[in-house]
Amino acid sequence: MRSLSLATLTVLELSPVEMVRCAADAGYSHVGIRLLPATADEPAWDIVGDTPMRRELVATLAGTGVRTLDVEILRLKPDTVVPNLLPALEAGRCLGARHVLVAGNDPDEARLTARFAALCERAAPFGLSIYLEPMPWTDARDFTQAARIVERSGQPNAGVLIDPIHFDRAGNVAAQIASVPPERLAYLQFCDATAARPADLEGLLRQARTERLPPGEGGLDLRGILAAVPADAPLSLEIPMRSRGLPARARAALALQATRRFLSELR
Repeated sequence: MRSLSLATLTVLELSPVEMVRCAADAGYSHVGIRLLPATADEPAWDIVGDTPMRRELVATLAGTGVRTLDVEILRLKPDTVVPNLLPALEAGRCLGARHVLVAGNDPDEARLTARFAALCERAAPFGLSIYLEPMPWTDARDFTQAARIVERSGQPNAGVLIDPIHFDRAGNVAAQIASVPPERLAYLQFCDATAARPADLEGLLRQARTERLPPGEGGLDLRGILAAVPADAPLSLEIPMRSRGLPARARAALALQATRRFLSELR
């Protein structure tokens, strides 16, 4: 019953157009498109604005029937000017996205909350919801803090994005999810990882960005998380597996097959 989406980080070396074709060939119904690089060493693609690449991407989505689940990654920093993010929101609408993934990179929680609320207001006319993803190395560090920011924003199109690896590494447990209304949990990312947590920030970053595991191969409480979120919430499969040495298409197929197998075993 859940839609399965191919996240950019799983196949980071592919251009957005190549990723959509890869998703279609593997059997995904959706993709998550990275509009802006998450780090300085990532490739950047010219798809914000009416560019030839974006027009090709729109045509490829239409031709394959693959839909866009979310776009990423907008960062709310101390110097962020929310109106400057409008071109990215417009790109999200053009690509048919439902959600926008946001990271909180401002240590002033009150200011972060205000800007998050302002971004939600700007996104509403585009038909987009804004999902704050807590990560242990950002200023929205865990599920509890992200849920507080989302609730205090007072915006109906605001939500919390659970990524199982960040959820676990921040010390959260599935029982905490019930504190958030289901409508704030419209989709989530999905992956597995070793039960043992990395001992330092460098290890956290390396594992999260390059060395996750397909569902069922690690020790995260995926069953508990799925039981606590809406039964029809789509899953964005964000499963980088650099050490396996597999090409992008093989990684995408492996992620999808493992997730389908894991979900079938829950029934």
